[in-house]
Amino acid sequence: MTEDLAGRLLVTLDLDGVTGKAALMDRTARALALPGWFGRNWDALADSLSDRTVWPRTADERGLLLVVRGWRAYAEANPDEWRTVREVFAEAADRTPTLTVALSLEGSPAPGRTSSLGGSS
Repeated sequence: MTEDLAGRLLVTLDLDGVTGKAALMDRTARALALPGWFGRNWDALADSLSDRTVWPRTADERGLLLVVRGWRAYAEANPDEWRTVREVFAEAADRTPTLTVALSLEGSPAPGRTSSLGGSS
């Protein structure tokens, strides 16, 4: 099965320097321009990622490709929390066919490659 990501709105979630939940929530809210009432907890994050009505304007029609970069420091500093983040991303992508979340593998043996956490066309 191949996934056609052409035409989706690309949003980069830059987690460089982020090592905790509060900063992750703030960066995500900024990257996706989430409403002020975004709850900044795991359930609210999953709901917001799955709710196309709170996505950036053109993403509702086009679909959303969320590329997460700079995440390694978070994963190393807080592995249990990072596991939860990945579960939230994967669950949201599984629930929402027009959402794809990809982890950028920059700094790995194959720079620039990404690892998709889910989503379908």
